[in-house]
Amino acid sequence: MKLKLAALIAACCVLPPAVAADAGYAIRLMTPETALKAALAGQAACRKAGFQVAIAVVDRTGQVQVVLRDRFAGMHTPEAAVDKAWTAASFKMDTTALAKATGAATASSGIRQMSRVLAVGGGMLVEAGGAPYGAIGVSGAPSGENDDMCARAAIDAVIDDLNL
Repeated sequence: MKLKLAALIAACCVLPPAVAADAGYAIRLMTPETALKAALAGQAACRKAGFQVAIAVVDRTGQVQVVLRDRFAGMHTPEAAVDKAWTAASFKMDTTALAKATGAATASSGIRQMSRVLAVGGGMLVEAGGAPYGAIGVSGAPSGENDDMCARAAIDAVIDDLNL
């Protein structure tokens, strides 16, 4: 019995003590000015390519920061852009990749039935310095690839600012 007690005491002395979890945490968010800069850059890229789109920027929790709708973009595009951005932020992945991962023949296809999930191209996660800042959603270009191109331009316009 004394040997077992001695072994238990020795184990307690060499094992690291349990660390209490922090009571709070810090997150990174884009400023409204940064979100607007991204949206304007994405809109400019789409205009240059001849596309009239809506662009949405959400923070990492999916809260809308900016929505821009070009004058001839379809009526559905602001809502679709917000939902694409929300989807990318929620699943922490670009919507083109989510579309592939949740196709009809996949075990995850049911995700597409959730409200607000829009698993088509045009939603991209904004990450810098290893931290998610939010997401960009673009809707209205002739394809998801074109929406992605405009979203990428939006991210490229602010990534250096976020990496500082």
